[in-house]
Amino acid sequence: MTGGTARLAVDIGGTFTDVVLETPAGLTTTKVLTTPQAPEQGVMRGVTRVLAEAKTEPGAVRILIHGTTLATNALIERKGAKTAFLTTEGFRDILEMGFEKRFAHYDLTATRPDPLVPRPLRFTVPERKSAAGETIVPLDEGAVRQAAAAMREAGVEAVAVGFLHAYAHGAHERTAGAILTEELPDASVCLSSEVCPEMREYERFSTTTANAYVRPLMAGYLERLRRLLDEAGFACPLYLMMSGGGLTTLDQAARFPIRLVESGPAGGAILAADLARARNLDSVLSYDMGGTTAKICLIQDGSPDRSRSFEVARVYRDMKGSGLPLRIPVIEMVEIGAGGGSIARIDAMGRITVGPDSAGSEPGPVAYGRGGIEPTVTDANLVLGKLDADRFAGGQIALDRAGAEQALAQQIGTPLNLQDFWPAAGVAELVEENMANAARVHAIERGKEPSEYTMIAFGGAAPLHAARLAEKLGMTTVVVPPGAGVGSAIGFLRAPVSYQVVRSYRTTLEEAELGQVNALVENMTAEARAVVTAGVGDAPHIEDRRLELRYLGQGHELAVPLPSRQLEQSDLTAIRAEFEALYERVYGLTMPDVAVECVSWSVTVATLPEASDTLPPVDKATSPVAGGSRQIYDPGAGGLTDAALYWRFDLAPGTTLDGPAVIAEDETSTVVPTGFAATVDAGLAIVMTRTGQEDAA
Repeated sequence: MTGGTARLAVDIGGTFTDVVLETPAGLTTTKVLTTPQAPEQGVMRGVTRVLAEAKTEPGAVRILIHGTTLATNALIERKGAKTAFLTTEGFRDILEMGFEKRFAHYDLTATRPDPLVPRPLRFTVPERKSAAGETIVPLDEGAVRQAAAAMREAGVEAVAVGFLHAYAHGAHERTAGAILTEELPDASVCLSSEVCPEMREYERFSTTTANAYVRPLMAGYLERLRRLLDEAGFACPLYLMMSGGGLTTLDQAARFPIRLVESGPAGGAILAADLARARNLDSVLSYDMGGTTAKICLIQDGSPDRSRSFEVARVYRDMKGSGLPLRIPVIEMVEIGAGGGSIARIDAMGRITVGPDSAGSEPGPVAYGRGGIEPTVTDANLVLGKLDADRFAGGQIALDRAGAEQALAQQIGTPLNLQDFWPAAGVAELVEENMANAARVHAIERGKEPSEYTMIAFGGAAPLHAARLAEKLGMTTVVVPPGAGVGSAIGFLRAPVSYQVVRSYRTTLEEAELGQVNALVENMTAEARAVVTAGVGDAPHIEDRRLELRYLGQGHELAVPLPSRQLEQSDLTAIRAEFEALYERVYGLTMPDVAVECVSWSVTVATLPEASDTLPPVDKATSPVAGGSRQIYDPGAGGLTDAALYWRFDLAPGTTLDGPAVIAEDETSTVVPTGFAATVDAGLAIVMTRTGQEDAA
């Protein structure tokens, strides 16, 4: 790292690119419109702006942390590279067969997403390794070259290679990869044994093809961004935020961009977890709403829920099973197409629908005046008085209220015979109900009750809707942190540099060979350490080792921790006891006479997280003086009502006010409706508390 004192974070969203500069003097933040055709241009525009505002030179920046939705959007919009798939003879259609089950049993019209690789670009070659690593059919290298010739003729830009049992025995894949690289020097070649060395062929192949599909796009973008940063005088390292909540190096991100699919939302979850620890909040619902999507994550005891599987690009009613499965470390959350740019329409049944598609930054909502013609959630919020037309995005965009009103009236109001502000109110109510439903399902699937949680709301649009969403979920407290409009980017600055390595190695605990197991885990640890130390040198770090186990013959696993040392025979007994205790908590029974099978081993190496200081109480309460008022739509009042206006940076710790009110800042506004009171805590967060118990249905 360089010797500078500043840190820079950049989050590319579908509508806005958020930039945060942290110096000893504090945070400087900005939002600029994302430039979809050349995202690096928007990044550099935002970076230049915050440096100028903070009077900081590029050479003073010691680290730049970056998160992006580019990989996610490429998968959702199918705008990745032309990709081929090479697999073992007989497995050509595994990407289309999937799990061989219906995700919606009683819906005859339910459809699955098309595979990323169409059938004409799926090739097979004779080869076969057994699960034990024995060569049953040698790799036919001539067939690989023939397949490469067909790929060349088809203009393939990327190739995914996935052979049977390559998760444990990857020799054939490595040989095939070398041949493909020789025959197709301009194509990107990804091996499943490197991208996802875990058992279960469909998920492994799906993850590998997705990585190949987005790698040319991401590698090209990262190369262009690094070049522009170098030309601008930045000598600092560039880290990428991963879906699992850690940072990785530029080289690793370019090799495995699939690990970045949820990088922006992961930063938001890290911010929410940090805020929860500082405020001693045991149960938190993180609510992040930007211009394109809304993300909801549960945080327990200061730690977000995590998983090693994820589904992207769901195509059917946001239903589990209707997307592309990925096996990557990820912070577990639900993401729906509900953002400020989400488009509102009337469907065939005469109902208002919102999203999942977004107007994005080009052309953007009608109010942006950039050519958008379809009304969006931002247009509705403007008409409802929740946004200041002259100070939106720090005054960078002057909003056209008349245009927003006209679009809502013509496309929503006229078909439904709604007048005045009611078309906008219908759009806002619908998007809030969509988010409430997603939050309820996400919580209930995990055995949780949303009303027992505290909401932490951030993102450019979340503070506008947070109180109403809390009402619908029966929640009593909402925390809106400072810098809420760029919350995910701030979260990047709290993330550790980390890397996770996973390997599948099946054996029962009773038959485990300790020498082989310890060698495997030590090799994984060395690999993870190498990635981390490549960026931070010998900085202090922690290691987390885990083992996924199941009773022999079962299909799903539970993870238990492993000691950060070589395993001894006595550890195997302790591991079984811990697994059975966890199994009993989850399923209510144990099977002591059944062997326990080890399936996957994982090692995570991470730098030490920053300490979260507990906030002191505020001694003195004060009442602020409003800077004016304007009419806003307030569901609690049943229509339009006068709301007091405040500028957030005028509110000191201890400030208390009652709704209806609007607290404005450069990147967002917090709406405090009727039935809520707001207080500024010692950390300058706005804490909204329900004072009334009106029916929110």
